[in-house]
Amino acid sequence: MSMKIFLIYLTFFTLCCYADQRSTLHINATEGAGRKIPDTFFGAFFEEINHAGAGGLWAELVRNRGFEEGGSTVPSNIYPWTMVGEESTIEISTDRSSCFDRNKVALRMNVLCHSSHAVGISNPGFWGMNIEKAHKYKVVFFVKASGSIDLDVSFVGSDNTKLASNSIRSFDHNVTEWTRMETVLLAKATDHNASLQITTRKKGVLWLDQVSAMPLDTFKGHGFRKDLAQRVADLKPTFFRFPGGCYVEGGYMRNAFRWKDSVGAWQERPGHFGDVWGYWTDDGFGYFEGLQFSEDIGALPVWVFNDGLSLTDEVDTSMIAPFIQEALDGLEFAKGSADSKWGSLRASMGHPDPFDLRIVAIGNEECAMSKYRENYLKFYDAIKQAYPDIQIISNCDASQKPLDHPADFYDFHIYTNAEDMFRKHTKFDDAPRYGPKAFVSEYAVWQSDAANGTLLAAIAEAAFLIGLEKNSDVVHMVSYAPLFVNTNDRKWTPDAIVFDSHRSYGTPSYWIQQFFSSSSGATLLDSTLETSSEYIVASAIEYTNPAEKKKYLRIKVVNFDSDPHNFRFCISGLDSKVQASGATTTVMTGPNVKEENSFSEPNRIVPQHSSLEKASGDMNVVLAPYSLTSFDLLI
Repeated sequence: MSMKIFLIYLTFFTLCCYADQRSTLHINATEGAGRKIPDTFFGAFFEEINHAGAGGLWAELVRNRGFEEGGSTVPSNIYPWTMVGEESTIEISTDRSSCFDRNKVALRMNVLCHSSHAVGISNPGFWGMNIEKAHKYKVVFFVKASGSIDLDVSFVGSDNTKLASNSIRSFDHNVTEWTRMETVLLAKATDHNASLQITTRKKGVLWLDQVSAMPLDTFKGHGFRKDLAQRVADLKPTFFRFPGGCYVEGGYMRNAFRWKDSVGAWQERPGHFGDVWGYWTDDGFGYFEGLQFSEDIGALPVWVFNDGLSLTDEVDTSMIAPFIQEALDGLEFAKGSADSKWGSLRASMGHPDPFDLRIVAIGNEECAMSKYRENYLKFYDAIKQAYPDIQIISNCDASQKPLDHPADFYDFHIYTNAEDMFRKHTKFDDAPRYGPKAFVSEYAVWQSDAANGTLLAAIAEAAFLIGLEKNSDVVHMVSYAPLFVNTNDRKWTPDAIVFDSHRSYGTPSYWIQQFFSSSSGATLLDSTLETSSEYIVASAIEYTNPAEKKKYLRIKVVNFDSDPHNFRFCISGLDSKVQASGATTTVMTGPNVKEENSFSEPNRIVPQHSSLEKASGDMNVVLAPYSLTSFDLLI
């Protein structure tokens, strides 16, 4: 929809043809009449799904860098690595000769003869490596050989053009013990579908393990892909829930995410198969990285840990003690002093000061499982005794009746169609006002209404969020799910951020989230909606723009109808008048409710901002069909 059409809809007079569709929002802006929305209200939830971390937020370019993805039994499949050269000149296999105790598989390369043509191995990364001209990339690998080595380390384009290359040679000595090699490659051209090659022309046997390639330019220098990290940072999340989700549980306990396997030196991490979402991860984005990323974007970490339950099997409460100790060790890793056992490991990874971990979740979506409550109570008591300041989230829903166990928060998840999501704006109207607070940690419109991220889904979610905002005395935290999807691995759709090797865009739902970020810590104003339509939801907040340090009154209204709608707001109780200038209006709508953003049109459905002339505390407007409209009035 063009800006011209937007302005037609926002003409400030009432159209007679819509006289039977009217709504008025009465806003009481008297000082002290409002209620503060929690500072933690809006955040982000990260799960290793859709290659969100491996091949996504974590900037590692090499897939299956440790040759472990094919399993611990050798010979094994080394996919997606491929051979460079003819079978008559080179033999590729795997054995268990690695120097790393927790990942013993190494690649063995037997070069059968001296050759004028380079032979070796090639890795395409996660559906192509993004190599950009004038950018630098650090390549690290471990090698041993039957003698000296003469290797070329190169990035090769999709047309087999060399984008960057360095040589690593040891003519003056043999490399018969495992040795760490490192080189920095400077790209002389750009290719978004490149590969890493390690090749030689020298006859002999050599072994490779833990091959890594990372851009030197990452988000805050901590290994996160810059564009994806910035997309999350632009949401201004006040918390960051990680690492899952069902990913934490595993389909079976043997494949659950275990934090101790995801910390320490990257080359020593064993990696694991995430059987819920069906792919291997080297755990480069581990527990430490989740804590670090939270800090980097100014969000509180919310750690979800395994409590002895998977989607299939359950550890009996009589044998849960080792899992409790694992959680306590994880808390010490995050919060302990640099002199403590696990805090010292954190310090050795470059973060001597404790992380600001205040909230943890005991498991994920497990309330109905037979062992959950008994296991939960064991975890709860142990954590509260060791860390009384830690707030604990239960998996059980208390929106309709109180919990039968102690908790600081209860988790609420909802995935549904657009109509139902819209109507859920009243979900917490009658929720108990005492006891633990609600954490809506996963919400989204999905399936046919959402496709890969539609306007319809986003507008329904906006109405739901207005309802949560109005019930923020009960709902203290909210986040969308999932956060990321690599377009080559859509295990779950829709998602907030879509990406490939070099591009990304936000779905309409992403832009709704970004729009609601200013609600965290704002003041919810007392308001009453008089309406002739069941498809209008509205609220008003007062907030301070952090860039300008100016105070605004924001009125948000959703029209979830196929017709335009006459809307009036009137404000009473202001100490001073609304300023006639300096106000803005924002509209998110489109010509078709099934419109989506894409790589070719990343901003097809995004909020459109314009100046609001002659603003006042009493105005009439016309709302576009299926729209979110807001008015930011300078006060």
